[in-house]
Amino acid sequence: MNPRYEYRALLACDIAGSAGRGQQRLQEIRDALRSALSGAFDHTDSDPRDFVYVDTGDGCRLVAPAGLPKAGLLVPLLPELGTRIREHNRHAGPEARLRVRAALHAGEVRLDPDGTVSGTPFEALARLLDSAPLRRAAAAGPDGTPVAAILSQHYYEETVGHGHEGLEAGAFTAAEVRVKEYAARAWLWYPGSPVGPHLGSGREPGSGERPAEAGPRAVEQLVRATGNGTVFAVGRGDQHIRYNERG
Repeated sequence: MNPRYEYRALLACDIAGSAGRGQQRLQEIRDALRSALSGAFDHTDSDPRDFVYVDTGDGCRLVAPAGLPKAGLLVPLLPELGTRIREHNRHAGPEARLRVRAALHAGEVRLDPDGTVSGTPFEALARLLDSAPLRRAAAAGPDGTPVAAILSQHYYEETVGHGHEGLEAGAFTAAEVRVKEYAARAWLWYPGSPVGPHLGSGREPGSGERPAEAGPRAVEQLVRATGNGTVFAVGRGDQHIRYNERG
């Protein structure tokens, strides 16, 4: 059988600060992440069994089924994931607490008959996951941020740019992402910001309460303001990927 190529949404998660905890603790926090993801999916219209799940050692990579609306990997999934990680952290010792970085992208990937999924969209996904703005967002607050996420320009345009509920474009502030050959403009956002949705603030989604208006703020101000909230770094604007002779 020949490989086939399909357009898929991609989500990668990485456990921040996982190094140096030892094999037993690493396994515990990997299990905690998978459990939190499973619980978060219970509040979506997606079945996690339809996803390709790849364990990356200190995180995971999810390949969504064909045709899945990309906004479904944003809300309510990521706020629900943040809620479950906060709950886990309340009951866990210091060595078992979680902070998770997440990246979202979409594109045409190669699916081999043996189940392997590959392709250039994974390169951009990895660069976004390793970007400095996302790392700063995940480290914000005295105990770090439960979930910090970054979206590619393409993902932003087809979710936030389409006006999906809970994804207000006015909540985004510009930052630059540069990792190796990848360069792109990014936009930071988090639930509970003055211009963003108040998910996780005790206010029920869809309650009709509107957040107060606020002017744009610098990236550094957004990162410091996150506290225990969930942070989203969202990419839009031009992206440029240059390849050297080694690929």
